[in-house]
Amino acid sequence: MKTIEIKNLEAFSGLVLIPVFETNPQNVVPIEFHGVSIPSKVFYGKKDTHYLVEKYDCLHLFIGLGKKIDYQSLKTIFRRIAANEKERFGKNVALYIPEIFTLQQVEAVISGLSLGAYHLGHFKEKQVHPLLEKEFSLSILSKNDHTETITRAVKIGRAQKEVMQLVDLPSNVVTPSYLSQWAQDMGAAHGFSTRVLDAAACKIEGLDAFLSVGKGSAKEPQFIMMDYQPTGDKLRHIGLVGKGITFDTGGLNIKTAGMVHMKSDMAGAAAVLGAMVLIADLKLPVRVTAIVPCCENAVDKDAFYPSDVINSYQGATIEVIDTDAEGRLILADGLSYLIKNFKPEIVVDLATLTGSCVATFGYECAGLFTNNPELQQKLQYSGDAIGERMWPLPLWDAYASELDSDIADVKNYHGKPYAGAITAAKFLEYFTDKHTAWAHLDIAGVAFIDDEFAKSKHASAYGTYLLTHFIENL
Repeated sequence: MKTIEIKNLEAFSGLVLIPVFETNPQNVVPIEFHGVSIPSKVFYGKKDTHYLVEKYDCLHLFIGLGKKIDYQSLKTIFRRIAANEKERFGKNVALYIPEIFTLQQVEAVISGLSLGAYHLGHFKEKQVHPLLEKEFSLSILSKNDHTETITRAVKIGRAQKEVMQLVDLPSNVVTPSYLSQWAQDMGAAHGFSTRVLDAAACKIEGLDAFLSVGKGSAKEPQFIMMDYQPTGDKLRHIGLVGKGITFDTGGLNIKTAGMVHMKSDMAGAAAVLGAMVLIADLKLPVRVTAIVPCCENAVDKDAFYPSDVINSYQGATIEVIDTDAEGRLILADGLSYLIKNFKPEIVVDLATLTGSCVATFGYECAGLFTNNPELQQKLQYSGDAIGERMWPLPLWDAYASELDSDIADVKNYHGKPYAGAITAAKFLEYFTDKHTAWAHLDIAGVAFIDDEFAKSKHASAYGTYLLTHFIENL
């Protein structure tokens, strides 16, 4: 989405977007803009309302924001406008930015408009949203120069749309090989290196827990490693890991409900892939290394069994209690490999890991697990700032015994109807080599959601901007 600055609306004809903070329905002073006067009894800026007036060859769309508004709500309002008022968007659209707007509010508005052009019907005949047309440019009417913020917001929206598409596309399209090629293409385009290990290379490296999960699928596992290294001295080094199960049948412990949604089990991987693109696109002065282990958890004669004992990259043996607790197995190898070979000072992993986390938090926030108070605080700060919230759950040693195995070093699931998200996190902690700044985000309830923008569950792009914002504000 291109933007241009304009000084006034004298020569403009088209749609004009005018955000309005709430006044009062009894206010005797009307809302006025560009010669349009609206009595407060008709429209006074109440949140989630809008009012359309035609005058001077322009459609004036007044958009109510309420008395005060947070980042995510503002973003959603403008996404809604772009999505629902698409027919009113032509080649000429102007956005008025009030002087009172903060840079964060400008960012939310622009990225919201960008997301409003995303459409779930990837395999349906559809008209391209005007915002995506090559000749389209958004005219910005403001007394302040917001060029840098707008450019940033366009990049955020673009990265989030890429992530949404990765998660929303079906698993016969988004295979492990598709994701590895996507990572290589994006790395070449945005300036980070990408290396991919195939099954044979993974076997040589000893990534046995990862390979065990992918044994039942005809699609070859791909262990993706990305490294963004900007120039500069004494750069901080952040490590990311994303769960990349491109489809999860549950394995031999086959799922009995909700399998249709399991194309989304790679949402953690997509978030990390998108974050790498956005971090490189914004040219953040931080080194970021990311690992995305990708495979399918399918069923055939080679699939791994409950009761199998498998090896891991770290060297620990794992008793498989449940083949549907597979995400933690590939993350175990991903975390071990990252920490041993790249030694980042901070490690964050994202995964659609447990239904238990959904049972705890519903669809409002992710589960956060870390023993580092400073890391917890900074992650929560970023989450609250951009509306991608999370809440901490304990990693107490009292839960460690739940994963004791008689036959192996550790088991992958305690098999009990409680503390599922916590014991999954404790399993991952086992493979972090006691890293002092590791955090795990269980995004099962927030990565694939129901909301107003589609009739069926769909991707939210949770995590992509969260990781970027967190790294940017370290």
